[in-house]
Amino acid sequence: MIEKSAKEVFDKVKLQFFRKVFDLVGENDGSLSAQEAFSLEIIHLLHEPTISQFADFLKISQSNATYKINALTRKGYIVRQNSEKDRREYHLILSEKFYHYVSQLTSYERPLMQRLYEQFSEEELATLDRMFQVISEELMEESKESSSGE
Repeated sequence: MIEKSAKEVFDKVKLQFFRKVFDLVGENDGSLSAQEAFSLEIIHLLHEPTISQFADFLKISQSNATYKINALTRKGYIVRQNSEKDRREYHLILSEKFYHYVSQLTSYERPLMQRLYEQFSEEELATLDRMFQVISEELMEESKESSSGE
């Protein structure tokens, strides 16, 4: 039973996310493609990765990753920042333009959270929070395993 409920939640979150991505992706010059929108989300979730880390996560070549990053840089969504450890290496930093874009993308979260606060007691919300923390940790383990090729 929990498998079915969890799948329904994950599917609804994905559908809402995809709808928002396609609402924000345009056909005009300078607008994001769906692939670029997903690339930005990955950079955001990897927390200031290097180009190599981005390429490794997606299992694409360094040159392909650089091409994608250059396009996002030209459009103003990311900037490159020299690494303090190795000045030859760059970290991908998201710009204010990205954060404006993402605020539109996640606008559905606020009303959802408000409805949860209205429906559940503080104790139930604390339990749900703990469950989400465990789920997040488990998903991180899955992500580590899939990115390392296991």
